[in-house]
Amino acid sequence: MTFQSAMPSREFLWDVFRRVDKDRSGYISADELQQALSNGTWNPFNPETVRLMIGMFDKQNRGVINFEDFGALWKYVTDWQNCFRSFDGDNSGNIDKMELKNALTAFGYRLSDEVVNIMVQKFDRFGRGTILFDDFIQCCVTLYTLTSAFRHYDTDQDGVITIHYEQFLKMVFGLKVKV
Repeated sequence: MTFQSAMPSREFLWDVFRRVDKDRSGYISADELQQALSNGTWNPFNPETVRLMIGMFDKQNRGVINFEDFGALWKYVTDWQNCFRSFDGDNSGNIDKMELKNALTAFGYRLSDEVVNIMVQKFDRFGRGTILFDDFIQCCVTLYTLTSAFRHYDTDQDGVITIHYEQFLKMVFGLKVKV
């Protein structure tokens, strides 16, 4: 599936939806979506990223998305694709350490080089020191989700929280992302 920068017509999206919905159930599963997505390489789209995106747009919490959800997901992925391209300064098709730091800074995060290095290691599935498009989505969504959970406890917004161990476990295990 190749994404366009402008929002496509409803008819176009319906045609894509029908092609992705291999079992003709009227819903798209994570497996069906993964087979349809491309990360710009010949490698399959990261299954964890696909699961995360299905979870974000699955309003009924059934592990599948309907046509309306698919339209929202299409826009979401297109926006991420444009974002990714804007930070892939050398047009290599991946994000390196400096490009990731630039992206995160533009998003308002002030993270040390050490943390950025850890993030690259965590989301670099192939050990090349770079992050592919699908892994970039997962990286950014994970960071956003963790930050939101942290902010819940950081009531004075000073970047410091004091929580009990069980509060920490509830916070982490309650997240929709794998940490």
